[in-house]
Amino acid sequence: MNKKNSKFQLNKTTKSNFITYLLVIAIYLIVQILLAGGHMSSLMEGLLVPLCIYVMLAVSLNLTVGILGELSLGHAGFMCVGAFSGAFFSKCMQGAMPDGIRFLLALMIGAVVAGIFGILIGIPVLRLKGDYLAIVTLAFGEIIKNLVNVLYIGRDKNGFHFSMKDSISLHLEEDGEVIINGAQGITGTPHDASFTVGIILILISLAIILNLIHSRDGRAIMSIRDNRIAAESVGIHITKYKLMAFSISAAIAGVAGVLYAHNLSTLTALPKNFGYNMSIMILVYVVLGGIGNIRGSIISAVVLTLLPELLRGLSDYRMLIYAIVLIAMMLLNWSPKAIEWKERVREKYFSGLKFKKGVK
Repeated sequence: MNKKNSKFQLNKTTKSNFITYLLVIAIYLIVQILLAGGHMSSLMEGLLVPLCIYVMLAVSLNLTVGILGELSLGHAGFMCVGAFSGAFFSKCMQGAMPDGIRFLLALMIGAVVAGIFGILIGIPVLRLKGDYLAIVTLAFGEIIKNLVNVLYIGRDKNGFHFSMKDSISLHLEEDGEVIINGAQGITGTPHDASFTVGIILILISLAIILNLIHSRDGRAIMSIRDNRIAAESVGIHITKYKLMAFSISAAIAGVAGVLYAHNLSTLTALPKNFGYNMSIMILVYVVLGGIGNIRGSIISAVVLTLLPELLRGLSDYRMLIYAIVLIAMMLLNWSPKAIEWKERVREKYFSGLKFKKGVK
């Protein structure tokens, strides 16, 4: 009996993951059909890559907030680190190698650098809890943004030159170029980002996160979230698993940053790009989609990104409808009656599926 139940549970998990992948693929196919038929405006078409970026950020933050159970407000900082490290590499290597290989290496560099920052920040920060952790991670995001704005890096035949004063202090030769120009950022990053690349990166991110959640390490991470003392008492290494979840979340945010950098002609560390509001917006996607609900984060990011543009024709009522949708999503995900109804529907569906298997 126990073997049958465990087998059914495994099938249930696999089916849930398959539905999540299928949802992303269905969105991609619908968009491609609309593009082929000319039914999508240029404004909406320009939102496709940002949509992929927000989905990746929401899913990765849900790993920290929903699965690990720690409130982090520094996700925009990890995105900023990934964006500038990936864009810096692409700018330096432009023309030196094939575009596809260069972009792939930029994605890997963005992930590695953001992951390293996640470990370095996580070692001291993850000892904190609740509001204290949120405040420190928020400060990290602001520090990273402000450091990039005073950073000047140039290159000439003598190598790289660094300064935190101005571009003149770099003392470049005549053939030299400024790569990172302080508050003006990086100009001329190759435009390698596309909707197809974004969907592929989302699927890879989902594969990493969902496999982690349903693995032994994922169960250890969730046990720390549920009861840290009990988890520690049975020999679970608290620091190890916290750093694992935090660094993976940061690395995926770094990849999203690289995709963001390669979708713009000029990359700047403005408050609207990598500031406090960006971190809060990502957290809103996670909360409205359901904390710990990966599929909900995808739906929430898609709906809340597209809704303002879809309602642009209703300019007088746009924000009213947007607010109503926010409230409705919150009630659907957090109302006890709504949760009870969803559980009842889920149990009815899977019990029917189990009965059909038994009949066969």
